[in-house]
Amino acid sequence: YLPHRFQVISRHAIHRVNTNLYRLFNLSQLIYKHISMALQSKKSSSLFISQQKLLSYTFMDPTKNRGEMEGIDHRMVSVNGITMHIAEKGPKEGTVVLLLHGFPDLWYTWRHQITALSSLGHRAVAPDLRGYGDSDSPECFSEYTCLHLVGDLVALIDSVSGDQEKVFLVGHDWGAIVGWYLCLFRPEKIKGFVCLSVPYKPRNPKVKPVEGFKAVFGDDYYICRFQEPGKAEREIACADPRRVLKNIFIGRELGPPILPKDNPFGAYPNPNCEQVKLPEWFSKEDLDYYVSKFKKTGFTGGLNYYRAMDLTWELTAPWTGAKIQVPVKFMTGDLDMVYTTPGVKEYIHGGGFAADVPNLQEVVVIEDAGHFANQEKPQEVTAHINDFFTKLQDNYKSF
Repeated sequence: YLPHRFQVISRHAIHRVNTNLYRLFNLSQLIYKHISMALQSKKSSSLFISQQKLLSYTFMDPTKNRGEMEGIDHRMVSVNGITMHIAEKGPKEGTVVLLLHGFPDLWYTWRHQITALSSLGHRAVAPDLRGYGDSDSPECFSEYTCLHLVGDLVALIDSVSGDQEKVFLVGHDWGAIVGWYLCLFRPEKIKGFVCLSVPYKPRNPKVKPVEGFKAVFGDDYYICRFQEPGKAEREIACADPRRVLKNIFIGRELGPPILPKDNPFGAYPNPNCEQVKLPEWFSKEDLDYYVSKFKKTGFTGGLNYYRAMDLTWELTAPWTGAKIQVPVKFMTGDLDMVYTTPGVKEYIHGGGFAADVPNLQEVVVIEDAGHFANQEKPQEVTAHINDFFTKLQDNYKSF
């Protein structure tokens, strides 16, 4: 990683340092490709990071180099009737990589990937999605259906892609869900999709989503508890947004998230929880940034995604039985609350996922990573993203 003394030298010197480290990264990528060829003979559908230590390249350690935020440009873009904030970095001629965040998150979740991918020649673009951060936040949940969200992204792609007919896509949590819809509705715009945490879930024509969740997990399942407008917002305010955000980001609860009606977000502090220190990958400055944004906007925009799920179900009847046809790479942490929810592992590894996503090319399970693997294990995640997109790009060039 970059030692502290490098953080105070001139920007020109920093550029020289990063250039040399980037050359080292290229060498590690070459070695990694040879190892990958050897590993292919194992024919495993799931790849653990411990098997490929070289993926932990150290051309940049984001937790040590706070200067990584330098050079990220911010601007507002008019899309689909709203104004959207985007963060971007990389050469204008670079292949666009669109990075979609989840709940409760922001463009900021991709800060490590933006810097790393741009250094590899990509043009990384990370928006605050509708309802988040500095983007517009319509009040009514009916304005948060998949059609609204995909409409935003299609307009954004048209705005930033220039002469590029297709872009690469990365999504996490709700960003993954929106990414699946984008691939379903407009596959001609996507070269390849790296999905983190949430696998594709085909539409069930027999039951609405919220009703189905209640039947399986009960009324206290978090999605069910989010349905009543204003209620979750009041509970979060009572518990203190800072405490809620901290618990969500660094928590390692396994299985389906349950929010008991009594003290769902920790309004009554637990002394044991209060003493938990922030991990190295999530600093006080990171938490401060999230708190500053959500104190300004509140949580209604993000919660409206959940409140529009049944409406989205109604609107997507024509796509019942449709499959995802774009090339896909799926990644999850082995401690992710989604991955450890009953039935999810069986779907991912048992053939159901591959049947619904015929062009699923790889499933990666990252050891000792929770829900926010892109922040917890940024080097590994970025290496997998770049490797997948590089292979796809080479395939496109061969035609």
